[in-house]
Amino acid sequence: MSGSPDEIDLIKQRKLAEMRRRAVEEEQAERMRQEAEAQKANILRAILTPEARSRLNNLKMVKPEFAEQFEIQLIQLANEGRLPIPLTDEHLKQILSQVQSRKREIRITRI
Repeated sequence: MSGSPDEIDLIKQRKLAEMRRRAVEEEQAERMRQEAEAQKANILRAILTPEARSRLNNLKMVKPEFAEQFEIQLIQLANEGRLPIPLTDEHLKQILSQVQSRKREIRITRI
């Protein structure tokens, strides 16, 4: 059940076209992600002092998922006018301690 050479060429062309389309879509998605990341960085640069930004970058290295969510929360609070601008390192530490104190620690001990 082998196809004719024309059918095989047609199948190859379709697969190649699909691969190109996927590559273009992935490129566009990556470009959009980079633009959003740059926009977020600009906003954080505007609302945080250099010391606070440094602390946030350190947090990002240790807990990237937490830092990502925390950055989004900071931007939302700043947009709502609920943060002093610029946000100092001291104030950022206070906010972090409040957020971390809300977390419940679950410990399992074996007897």
